[in-house]
Amino acid sequence: MRVDKFLWSVRYFKTRSIATEACKQGKVRVNEAIVKPSREVYPTDKLSVRKNQINYELEILDLPPSRVGAKLVNLYINDVTPKEEFEKRELLKYSQDYYRKKGTGRPTKKDRRELDDWFESPENESDEPSSKKE
Repeated sequence: MRVDKFLWSVRYFKTRSIATEACKQGKVRVNEAIVKPSREVYPTDKLSVRKNQINYELEILDLPPSRVGAKLVNLYINDVTPKEEFEKRELLKYSQDYYRKKGTGRPTKKDRRELDDWFESPENESDEPSSKKE
């Protein structure tokens, strides 16, 4: 079975064309080698799929006849993704946390002052010790 069709049939990608694009962009590896969408996969192959900044590690157990339901996915693949990958995603989520929603327009005067204070606070702290030494 083609690798793009396999990833679509075990529900890692919503459409087959998205799975094909991921293969073309080099986000899919079979046995540690970057593959084209037409690469055939077999049971016992190991897949590595980069999706949403997570590197999923999969072992193929069997090939499905067609797209399978979510409850039957575990019959065809074994997900051996390390827990550290999911923890990295959580850290990224917190690092990008900011109370303003994207697309809400320009910052208000209060927002701008808070941003200025936030950007200037480390510089002010580094200036103070140098002024005390002189």
